[in-house]
Parts: sequence; structure tokens; C-alpha cells
Amino acid sequence: MRVRQSVLVAALALACHAATAACSSQSAPPQQQIDVVSIKSELLAIGQAERQYFLTHSAYGTLDDLEQDKLLTGGANRRGYVFTVQVDGSQGFTVTATPQDPDKQNWPTLSMDQTMQVK
Repeated sequence: MRVRQSVLVAALALACHAATAACSSQSAPPQQQIDVVSIKSELLAIGQAERQYFLTHSAYGTLDDLEQDKLLTGGANRRGYVFTVQVDGSQGFTVTATPQDPDKQNWPTLSMDQTMQVK
């Protein structure tokens, strides 16, 4: 019984250590985490606007189209990222957020398509 408890404690200690090491070595700085969450939220908002635009026009729209229909505000630049939308008529769209701020050059480029999955 003691051996079993020792093995369990050792396994838990090893798992905790591995989890802590993984989190600390792969964790982005707090400001990057905040901005990336915000960018993901912006991508989802653009995706929702695309869905609304599609219901009205039977096709997906560019950022300009979405702004003209008052489905979006804020332009293409947000939090040091530039947003672009590629449209394939009624087939789909891809929204890409690319860091443009010189201080964010190593930050991730994020994208999302009509499946609403941020990558």
C-alpha cells in the first residue's frame, strides 16, 4: 500500500512539474495574451458580420462591404494588427489578422473562415 502511495505521489509530482514547465516556457507575455484574445474576438465579430451580410446579399462581403452595411465599425487596423478579408462569393471567406506594429512582429498571425474556427 505504501509503495502504491509513493508511486502515486511521485507521478503527481512529475505531472505538476511537467505542467508548470510547459506553461512557463510557452506562456506569452501578459500584453500579448490580452491582445491575442482581443484579436480572436474581433475575428469572431467579423465572422458574425459576414453571416449577417450573407443573409441579405447571398454572398460574403469585403471589410468595406461590411462597414457600408453598418455591420462593422473600426476599420482594418486594430491593436497593432491589420485585418483582411478574402471572399469567394457565396462559397466562403477567410479573415486574416496580421501583426503590423513593429513591437508585435513575432506575434501570431490569426485567421478564420466561414466555419468560425480561429486558427
